[in-house]
Amino acid sequence: MKFNVQSKLLLSRLNAVSKVVSNNNAFAILDNFLFELQSDRLVVTGSDMETRLTTNIEVTAVEGTGKFAIDVKRTINSLKELPDTALSFEINDETLAVKVTYQNGYYDAVALNGDEFPEKAANANEVKQFTLPSKNIASGIGHTLFAVGKDDMHPQFTGIYWDIKPDMIVFVASDSHKLVRYRQTNVKPDFERSFILPAKPASILANIIDRNSEEPISITVDENSATFENNDFQLSCRFINGRYPNYNSVIPEDNPFTMAVDRLTLLNAVRRVAVFANVGGLVRLDLSADHVVLTAQDVDHSTAAEETIQCEYNGEPMNIGFKSADVVDVVSNIDSEGVFLKLLDPARAGVFVPSEQQPGEDLIVLQMPMMI
Repeated sequence: MKFNVQSKLLLSRLNAVSKVVSNNNAFAILDNFLFELQSDRLVVTGSDMETRLTTNIEVTAVEGTGKFAIDVKRTINSLKELPDTALSFEINDETLAVKVTYQNGYYDAVALNGDEFPEKAANANEVKQFTLPSKNIASGIGHTLFAVGKDDMHPQFTGIYWDIKPDMIVFVASDSHKLVRYRQTNVKPDFERSFILPAKPASILANIIDRNSEEPISITVDENSATFENNDFQLSCRFINGRYPNYNSVIPEDNPFTMAVDRLTLLNAVRRVAVFANVGGLVRLDLSADHVVLTAQDVDHSTAAEETIQCEYNGEPMNIGFKSADVVDVVSNIDSEGVFLKLLDPARAGVFVPSEQQPGEDLIVLQMPMMI
């Protein structure tokens, strides 16, 4: 087999595919990329058994067809040291010796048999297929991924819940301390299905699609897995098993007291006072009609901070505490200039919403308070 390819193009695609590859694979073959030469295309695949990412790369001067597996780290590290130059690959079909030639030199390696690489699992029954603009998928993941839990004892919380309705898609994530519900009402899937997309493939998917593009992404969903595909990539992943809780039942229907505040002003103030917070990161909010006082302290280290910012608050004076890192995450992932914090009392969850929802979107973030 022979083919030529530009080093910069190959490196960019391999960097994307390498994000799938685990550092602790159960099978040695998964430490490799699968290269498949097909006519004028090189199909590159990476996998960790649960997630599989494939990309197509245009190549020239092709001779022969076939497949081989080549080490991920060594291949990427060698390409990083090269300028953007033409590469010529020559693979001995019998010995799988690989010779890569460039303008001023070459390097040799030995590949593995590509037939040892796991094949993609076949789709189960009840397959549904639809398309979404890439920006919708990126937005759904971007608004929820930060709230995904990391506790393996509750695996259903370690992914993003896709609740597909005929007239909308609802993205949900929770770590049991905070919950995000993000509705997209500007899409019409015309069927019902739900699944939990693991955090790893969700993050990879968000990075390989254009966040500002209307490019259609084909989505194929069966009982156990989903495949996302555009012109450059195909990502397949298995769902997280488990039943997702009724997220709507935990969202307060009426938190009567509302604080309206500039989003960046609140975000920066929390970041500043949090430097002096205790190990738990507690930041206290003392709310009054036209201002809120943020305080933090660490008794063990004799540190404290206080800052007052302007706001509009329509309730009785209230003192409530939140974990500073959670407030930073929540407020950072709200797009509007202002943010509303809706409250009932210091022991109940606060609800953060944008001051202005984007067209076709509905975002709400539930955050549990801390004991003051």
